[in-house]
Amino acid sequence: MKALEIRAKGANAKEVAAATVFHAAYVTQLVTKHRKYGLEAISGNRYDGNHRNMSAEEAAILAPFKAWAEAGELVESSEIAKAYQSAVDHPISTGRIYFVLHRLGWRKVMPRSKRPKKASEEEIAASKKLTPQSKI
Repeated sequence: MKALEIRAKGANAKEVAAATVFHAAYVTQLVTKHRKYGLEAISGNRYDGNHRNMSAEEAAILAPFKAWAEAGELVESSEIAKAYQSAVDHPISTGRIYFVLHRLGWRKVMPRSKRPKKASEEEIAASKKLTPQSKI
């Protein structure tokens, strides 16, 4: 609105850009949109997206799984996918499930039973008994 006000007072696009945070080309686009379509064209959120899938209820769908994870149990993405698909009533790709989990701050953590290259218990005990040799 400030950019349109300054432009209406007679300033050119470069002067408006210097007075605001916008680039001169964007100021020109704003003025053009305002002239063609009015104030509605430049105000409000005009972002479109996939509105078939839920966004507000995703946390509610994941709530039982979060409780399981906090209790130390393993949560599989296939179980989450089944719950999500039953909530939206249409098939969901696994990529969408991973995108939702990433957006909500979940990450993939897999427990490992033991380190693959760990030394045996005898080797560990033997190395503790060794004393470093002094240099002569």
